Amino acid sequence: MSTGSLNARRRERELDRLTGGERVDVIVVGGGVTGAGIALDAAARGLSVALVEARDLAFGTSRWSSKLVHGGLRYLAKGELGLAHESAVERGILMTRTAPHLTRAMPQLFPLYPGTSRAQQTVIATGLQAGDVLRRVARTPSSVLPRPRPVPVAEALALSPGLTPSGLRGGLLAYDGALVDDARLVVTLARTAALLGARILTRVEALSLTADGVRVREGSAEYDLRARQVINATGVWADTLTDSVRLRPSRGSHLVLAPGSASVGATSVNVPVPGETNRFVFLLPQPDGRVYLGLTDEPLDGEVPPVPSVPESDVEFLLTVASSVLARPLTREDVIGSFAGLRPLIAGSGGRSADLSRKHAVVTGADGVLTVVGGKLTTYRRMAEDAVDAALTRANLHAGPSRTARLSLLGAAPRDHLSLVDAPARLVAKYGTEAPRVAALGQVEPEFAAPLFDGTEITAAEVVWAVRHEGALNAEDVLDRRTRLSLAPTDAAAARPVVQELVAKALAGLS
Repeated sequence: MSTGSLNARRRERELDRLTGGERVDVIVVGGGVTGAGIALDAAARGLSVALVEARDLAFGTSRWSSKLVHGGLRYLAKGELGLAHESAVERGILMTRTAPHLTRAMPQLFPLYPGTSRAQQTVIATGLQAGDVLRRVARTPSSVLPRPRPVPVAEALALSPGLTPSGLRGGLLAYDGALVDDARLVVTLARTAALLGARILTRVEALSLTADGVRVREGSAEYDLRARQVINATGVWADTLTDSVRLRPSRGSHLVLAPGSASVGATSVNVPVPGETNRFVFLLPQPDGRVYLGLTDEPLDGEVPPVPSVPESDVEFLLTVASSVLARPLTREDVIGSFAGLRPLIAGSGGRSADLSRKHAVVTGADGVLTVVGGKLTTYRRMAEDAVDAALTRANLHAGPSRTARLSLLGAAPRDHLSLVDAPARLVAKYGTEAPRVAALGQVEPEFAAPLFDGTEITAAEVVWAVRHEGALNAEDVLDRRTRLSLAPTDAAAARPVVQELVAKALAGLS
């Protein structure tokens, strides 16, 4: 009987079986949101599946998003109605069925200043109303995502006190979806897949692919893993494992601002980029009081790095644009961290990366390997469904249709039920119905209830839970992806000694 717990002991057991010659229906290469989604879709249909990831779950692009679940407003502006509809549908599925515990409504204010003409105001308002039509078509209730409306000056300033009142003539208020944390979504997808029997194997690097096998390296040893179909879901690295696709990655940079520096309250602020028709910079408030400021859309030249860096030009651009609507301009002293993600865009015929389509594609190579590219975090489930459908056809596998549109992830429950979970609200927002189990670790071992350091609410119990149940194998897995403490380097430095000790003890307890 499978459980949803991922840990070193389970990993070793399942890796031994696969390297010993066991053949599965599907091997997924890549442990981001798309790969984890494919593993879940395949397992939910009753297929045997293994996922191999060179580093850790959510190591790449999937942890560097804006943490938004988009309804497709930007796609509407570009005339991509089908993509906008798909995005709105998938947003509704995440927020109402599969992961209410990991999502929340994000109010979005478009402040209106002299730089926004009346004609532009009309265009934005029309777009917001069209987006609301898509929300209704997707059957997402207004109780989850309220309807857009204009707001007067006083309400705009009440929603976002940090706005400069000079020249402000009101605003347009809309709502979109937001994730508590993108990496947590990936881990939860992988754990739900594991609950259904999927083998989730991190620190297993794919060296080469064929339609029915993967040559992998684990430590210093190399093995051949066997499958009936291999799916390449390695995102911006996909074209390093196959010749069937050509990618043109673009960089999306974000800054992490200290609490109180932007004073936007609980409402995100969308600031138009000068000289652009449909591009905005976002000030995105987080539950911990910090604000994410993003984002850029610049082509990446050269080799894809394991962890992208934010160039000085992006820092200057973001601070300048955001400061144009704030009473107190932002400075570098307000920045306590930064991160950048790389979009795995399909190469087009020249032009700006910002103009390349966000549509996804499932490509069959001459070698029979299926590769999934393009797409957005919001539409991961549809990408996974299309990939598994293609695998069934190509490998003549027998399984029913996708079940994931109605399959709740671990910890999920209706929103009114989540409010009744007997655990701190902060834990419920991260773990859903599993929050009492995390809290109970601190009751059984009182030292686990203590915060990792002064200035954080994250406890030792969450570190132990990450090792026992979420597949964390070292301190970096915890700091970078299970807790996100590394988004502020000073926090990571403060937590690292105690996290290293807790991880070592938790791993020893599994052996």
